Amino acid sequence: MTQARFFGFEKLDVDHLSVEMAADVYRVSGHFPQDERFGLTNQLRRAATSVALNIAEGAGRDSRKDFAHFLTQARGSTYEVASGLQLAVRLGFVPQADTQAIHGQAQTIAAMLSALARNLKAEA
Repeated sequence: MTQARFFGFEKLDVDHLSVEMAADVYRVSGHFPQDERFGLTNQLRRAATSVALNIAEGAGRDSRKDFAHFLTQARGSTYEVASGLQLAVRLGFVPQADTQAIHGQAQTIAAMLSALARNLKAEA
């Protein structure tokens, strides 16, 4: 990312990872069947996007407690991504090998979100 960073959340590693994961989800889900465009493809993309957007929205709130709440929402969306990918594999939309990297990203992001939320709650 070469553009200037004006917002505090842009300095967070978890923000960068969540944007990367969302881009990867878009790439993988682009291979799903066309008739899933408004089904699992849409849901999976919205969940992946929600992770990054909740981090940003929470950072813009007035309190650490609010930020922690949005991080918890982001973690839930991360779990949704992992579950959606499992379903996509089960339905034969994508080989499991194509989802393993995203699943690893989701695990890392979920752990980072949990730790950051815990720290914010402890400081509140």
